[in-house]
Amino acid sequence: MEQSKDIIDLAEISKQLKEKQKVFFIVLPIVFALSSLWIFSEPRYYKCKVTLAPEMTSEDFSGGLASVASQFGVNIGGSNGSDAIYPMLYPEVLSSNEFVINLTAVKIKTKDGLLCTDYYTYLAKHQKANWVKKPFQKCFQAIGGLFVSKEVSKGNSIHTRGQKLSAFQMSKKEYDIIEGIKQKTTCDVDKKTDVISITVQDQDPLVCATMADSVRQHLQNFITSYRTNKARIDVVHYTKLAKEAKKEYDKSVSIYSSFCYLNQDVELQSYISKRDELENEMQLKFNTYSAMRTQLEAMKAKLQEKTPAFTTLQSASVPIKPAGPKRVIFVFGICFIAMIITAFWLVRKNLFDTPKVKNRSFL
Repeated sequence: MEQSKDIIDLAEISKQLKEKQKVFFIVLPIVFALSSLWIFSEPRYYKCKVTLAPEMTSEDFSGGLASVASQFGVNIGGSNGSDAIYPMLYPEVLSSNEFVINLTAVKIKTKDGLLCTDYYTYLAKHQKANWVKKPFQKCFQAIGGLFVSKEVSKGNSIHTRGQKLSAFQMSKKEYDIIEGIKQKTTCDVDKKTDVISITVQDQDPLVCATMADSVRQHLQNFITSYRTNKARIDVVHYTKLAKEAKKEYDKSVSIYSSFCYLNQDVELQSYISKRDELENEMQLKFNTYSAMRTQLEAMKAKLQEKTPAFTTLQSASVPIKPAGPKRVIFVFGICFIAMIITAFWLVRKNLFDTPKVKNRSFL
């Protein structure tokens, strides 16, 4: 019986690497220089995190029970009560074009105080870029321009100062800026506690903190507007009915007062019957007005009840240290990868062209 197998001689590989160690002294300094040039040209960025907890109502509590039960395969009805936009959908809200477009009008100011403008202009005209990437970006844009019509490649911006972007129609430049904001803004929701964590990344620390607080405020306003929408419509409706009822009541009071003043000495039964009729009509108008006022106050109380309250667990704070890029880790990581690839290339023949050794065993 013959049995053959490939044997890798580690001693031979180690010896070969020592003989060709000069290659490492050539490759590693070059990789170190190029990676340092690349990463040190990359602009620094900062991160600011804000956490808040929404108010837990009875509907939210029942929805929480439903979500817990769903993990065990039990459906107790509904996802989160009657609330269509529950906390787990807040990240989807933050990634919608309508929500992000509202952020472009936020007024920002850089930490050095040299720039004060809206967020859209800051992203469009005042972003630092890696100068090493510019030749490659221009090359890719030139190649892409060959496959795009001239009208589209121009990408004239629809955005002008004082006007709001349209989510229905955007230029290429506006679309890129909106997508950039989405990548810089993240939202995470804890499934157990419903705590909302909002993280914003930007090149300036003050702008980063300003936008984190703005995102928090916009999200609270959106949730408040959504949850109180029906109640606010009811308040407007009953306010209108109450005004109309008040107008009708005042009109009936005027008619009744005028009739009584003009016929105060008349004792005819027909006049007395007419006076009683006007008085009853006035009383009906007053009852209607009183009912509308009662209903209006009830709707105002419901509006207040529906308005959610948020507790800010961690407010926005201007970051002191940059969050990245991690320059030292990047350079040493690239050098380590280059060393592994170089070593693999030098011993490739020993790995793939190893001689086969036959081991014979006799029964």
